[in-house]
Amino acid sequence: MRQDGPVTTHPGPTTSPTAPGPAYRWTHLTAADVPAWAGLTNLLARVDGTEEFYEPEDLAEELAETGVDPAQDTWAVWAGDQLVAYGQVRVGFLPDHDGEARCWVSGGVHPDHRGRGIGRQLMDLMEERARAVAAQRLPGRHAYLRADGGREGASVRPLLEHRGYRVVRYFTHMVRDLPGEPLQVPAPDGVTVRAATDADEAAVLRAHNAAFVDHWGSAETDPAVWHDRWSGRAARTALSTVAVDDDGAVLAYVLAAGFVPRELYVALVGTVPAARGRGLARACLARTIVAAGESGGYDLVDLEVDSDSPTGATRLYEALGFRPRFTTAAYRLG
Repeated sequence: MRQDGPVTTHPGPTTSPTAPGPAYRWTHLTAADVPAWAGLTNLLARVDGTEEFYEPEDLAEELAETGVDPAQDTWAVWAGDQLVAYGQVRVGFLPDHDGEARCWVSGGVHPDHRGRGIGRQLMDLMEERARAVAAQRLPGRHAYLRADGGREGASVRPLLEHRGYRVVRYFTHMVRDLPGEPLQVPAPDGVTVRAATDADEAAVLRAHNAAFVDHWGSAETDPAVWHDRWSGRAARTALSTVAVDDDGAVLAYVLAAGFVPRELYVALVGTVPAARGRGLARACLARTIVAAGESGGYDLVDLEVDSDSPTGATRLYEALGFRPRFTTAAYRLG
């Protein structure tokens, strides 16, 4: 784990100073807390309709991500032996394409413990920590905070808006049944569409950084952070796809992941600017969908797409049989 020096933040009060109810114990997330954390995360996925389900092993990896110090970047709130809330902070290593420092705050509160000030206290702590890390990691850069606002009517939205966050983007969650309608995998002249391999890691990173240079809120990805993604438990390399030219350069790619049984998640889709308009993203997606269906291990493919994507990605996914399920909002402060 990359360390960034002695930036410290107090973990929070030992008891809730607000409404009547249980006394809350504040700690930081540890490996021993992962089962309880997974239980709370998956409960919130059902209650709030986000469908962001995680296996305990995936959350355990988050505690070991490059640049994450669980003792300072995470919080756990307990009512007795029950985990009732958590929070996480992430800060980018590289500035975004506007030269700013990106910070993410995330977490959740058990439905039975909402309205008692826990969310407000978590936000206080996360915002303070995020700004401190950003000032150290990217000194002199303007830092802003991003948070997921969930679906329309989500309880987190009034909290975010009260703190000055505003909606800056909408994302559409889309799904496709497997096997679904048959697909052909086109092979444009001079391009090979094939399964990704571990040997492609660095080349796909180069293509990813080029592909997202004109996308909202994006930045170059640090190689160590990329390796965490590429080698993580959820990575499905054999179902990921690359389109390469005769010289072996990656022109387009699809990275697939698996977080819950029988669902394949399309985590990233990209085409380098010089290769756009040739149907390469479509070819890569088609190959991933066909491979997933033929594997027999999946009933569904899902993804999230920027509703205002400059590449018209929503139309591409609809043409491949994806249908929209719901829309979420991204919020920003600063």
